[in-house]
Amino acid sequence: MKRNLEIKHLFLSHFDKPVTELKFSNLYELIVCVMLSAQCTDKRVNLITPELFKAYPSIKDLANARLNSLKSYIQSCSFFNNKATNLIKMAKAVCEDFGGEIPLNEKDLKSLAGVGQKTAHVVLIEWCGANFMAVDTHVFRVAHRLDLSKAKTPEATEEDLTRIFKDNLNYLHQAMVLFGRYTCKAKNPLCEQCFLAHLCKSKDKKA
Repeated sequence: MKRNLEIKHLFLSHFDKPVTELKFSNLYELIVCVMLSAQCTDKRVNLITPELFKAYPSIKDLANARLNSLKSYIQSCSFFNNKATNLIKMAKAVCEDFGGEIPLNEKDLKSLAGVGQKTAHVVLIEWCGANFMAVDTHVFRVAHRLDLSKAKTPEATEEDLTRIFKDNLNYLHQAMVLFGRYTCKAKNPLCEQCFLAHLCKSKDKKA
């Protein structure tokens, strides 16, 4: 569909090979950051992680963490109780089942506690440049406002976007995240600044 190809082209041209705003220096830090970012802002995660990674600099250190101590480092993060439990379980599984090496395939990643499809895809997108789409709240909103999907779930929305765009999904995912975060915001979208305004018929559109 011509309109969808134009949307794809505009995303790729306005965002030049975009990457996540999460700050990490290795694969271990990346998976922790992505797990913490669920229903929490990247900005908040980036405030938490410097001290967290000082306390637990490796996957082995995290596997041996005491739950209450770990909670104290991430308590300003949403759902920190569940996340602390899952982080330790994830780290233990990596050490026990994968020889201390975080797996880089979707099936094994999803076997880890706290790692669903979106988290697995974001890790593979950011670390490997994998041709995956991941649907967070921003991507879900943008996809529906642009009438790229009418699906009710993130997983089904991901299927629609993957079918429509086919390639460059890693960059398109991050472009849609940034676009949703800064332009096509949930409240008060900046429609007058939007490079896709001429293609948008959303009821949320501001004339």
